[in-house]
Amino acid sequence: MVPPPIKLKPKEARGYQLVQGQDDGEDGPTTPIEQPLPYGSQPHWYLHNINLRMVFMALISCLLVSVAVNLAFSPGVSGHRSGSDCDCEPTPKVPQYFQTSPELWAGPTATGAPAFLAQTRTFDPTATFVPNQPLQTAIPIEGMTSSNESIFQMMGFLSPYMPSPGFGVNEYPLPAGAEIVQLQMLSRHGSRYPTGGTGSNVVVFGDKIAEAKKSGSGFKASGPLEFLNDWSYKLGAEILVPKGRQELFDSGILHSYMYSSLYNPHSKIIVRTTTQDRMLKSAENFMAGFFGLEWPNNATIEVIIEAKGFNNSLAGSQGCPNSKSDTGGLNMTAEWVQNYLQKANARLSSMVQGYDWTIHDTYAAQNLCPYETAAYGYSRFCELFTYEEWIGFSYSIDLFFSGVSGFQSQTGRAVGIGYQQEVMARLRNHTLGYSGSQINTTLDSSTETFPLNQSLYLDFSHDTNIISVLTAMGLTQFQDDPPLSPKGYPGQHNFTVSHITPFGARLDMEVIRAPKPVKADRSGYVEAEGAGETKYIHFVMNQRTIPLGRSFPECDVNRLDGWCELETFLKVQEEMPKLANFEETCFG
Repeated sequence: MVPPPIKLKPKEARGYQLVQGQDDGEDGPTTPIEQPLPYGSQPHWYLHNINLRMVFMALISCLLVSVAVNLAFSPGVSGHRSGSDCDCEPTPKVPQYFQTSPELWAGPTATGAPAFLAQTRTFDPTATFVPNQPLQTAIPIEGMTSSNESIFQMMGFLSPYMPSPGFGVNEYPLPAGAEIVQLQMLSRHGSRYPTGGTGSNVVVFGDKIAEAKKSGSGFKASGPLEFLNDWSYKLGAEILVPKGRQELFDSGILHSYMYSSLYNPHSKIIVRTTTQDRMLKSAENFMAGFFGLEWPNNATIEVIIEAKGFNNSLAGSQGCPNSKSDTGGLNMTAEWVQNYLQKANARLSSMVQGYDWTIHDTYAAQNLCPYETAAYGYSRFCELFTYEEWIGFSYSIDLFFSGVSGFQSQTGRAVGIGYQQEVMARLRNHTLGYSGSQINTTLDSSTETFPLNQSLYLDFSHDTNIISVLTAMGLTQFQDDPPLSPKGYPGQHNFTVSHITPFGARLDMEVIRAPKPVKADRSGYVEAEGAGETKYIHFVMNQRTIPLGRSFPECDVNRLDGWCELETFLKVQEEMPKLANFEETCFG
């Protein structure tokens, strides 16, 4: 929505005059009313010149009509604030980068069929009933035991939000006297309908099934696939589903509890997202959770164009053409699918007549489980696969993202380097007026659109971009050695997408100020002579600490809390643009 006009002080108010006595109901003007002169005291010439009086009154009437017409058709007055107690202040002209309604460059916005879970879900009435919350994820999976994690925690970038199980370090509270002085958050959007280019062919699968039914080829499914006889593809495209709205609203509430004291109630912060519909709606739902429904009084959303040819650090691939031809992740996933789904493909293809079922259909059916569950609350595709096959599915996504955005990607660092530069600029308190990455220098060179006086920075982005940012920052603890391979499943590994970028994922970068250096073993402060105020940076991914010492030896790998001294971190990050080699990587 368009940000409301800034409320002016009473002496500057436009279109509204303060009235004394409003509290007690005795409305009245602020100054005494000047009483008219007695009848006999009126100017004699005016009283007796009837013709002049009539002409004068006609002119006044015409003037009033003209003013009324101009007001009625004035764009400044017709654009009142929505939801305001006083609908009399004109909306000022809003720059394009602050315009949220109507949406520009919103991308596909097709809405799918509505959910009707109360009617469509199936379950065993003799088993213990587990209510949906709101998704029905308690479903029987062959080979799954009570000690196994839910398959919905193994769906990579399609997993509903969940806190990470951890990155190998314990959590510690702040020591007495320390305080968080800044937060920079980078959040993914919430659960959505399918998009293109993710390696999923669910739309093609739906079209093929529909065509087979119309072709007269005798399509018939049996056994666990019997539901396909009445099934059709009804998902929308790219926009948030209800679960996605909830994930971002809940994230806003959680961050409000964690960080709302950083917000200056006398200010209005700039929050950044992109123009895609799901990106804007994610930001708005987060703001509603953080501030409440009156959030436009507290924040203005800056929407950065997400489209080919536009620089945007929150969608870095748009400014890196070579990333579109970086197909290493797709190739690894395709090879792995041929490996882990052989048994499932043989099983499912035997249940269908009049249709040439392929392994691509099997992988599409597995993708439909998380997509339909997010959209409708439940999907019958989920029960078609064994627990081992869901482990294979999770790994297929790890391979894809490692090869597209992670350390196995040729362009991963370059795609994320723009946002890395913006984080560093905020930490060093300067704008960015130079090129050398995909940042939007028009926006980043101005404190109006790239403010430096906020202690709370909130940005919204995509899964691939967040992983590229981690890569650009050099967080090598997410790099596997040896690299992930489609030849076989390696067991537990560092780069697990469902732990990093599920729907609604968030990276919280805290700046902590301590009165003295904090000991690495967290036994207290360093009491050495000359030890003074020290700042640290603390990375929190999905509510768990990323130990920076694992990636940067300079940050002290032995630190139990995973923190890094801020000056050390800034010095380490100075080398990252050179490693990204943006110009050559993206355009060479």
